[in-house]
Amino acid sequence: MAGNVQTFTDANFKTEVLDSAQPVLVDFWAPWCGPCKMIAPTIDALATEFEGKVRIGKVNTDDNQNTAMEYGISAIPALLLFKGGQIVDKFVGVTPKDKLANALNSRIG
Repeated sequence: MAGNVQTFTDANFKTEVLDSAQPVLVDFWAPWCGPCKMIAPTIDALATEFEGKVRIGKVNTDDNQNTAMEYGISAIPALLLFKGGQIVDKFVGVTPKDKLANALNSRIG
């Protein structure tokens, strides 16, 4: 993971994601998931591009099943965009970088 990509867990999800003043893109993934590995470079690039504007992090669904269940994650990779503690966008599967960037740009400010 790139240095700008944060790790979210069951323990810190509320404070790091729901209580964040900035929009937060959360990548629900697992180490065994091929498509998750395919989208990882996109997540890393977005984290660099949007540094200071959007928080970007990952939740390992194997290690943090409570959070994954709470948000009904049944297929991964699943990307949820939170703003003000609410889900404002959702993407499932390998999503093109420009589509994700457009979603992030629409939620800044």
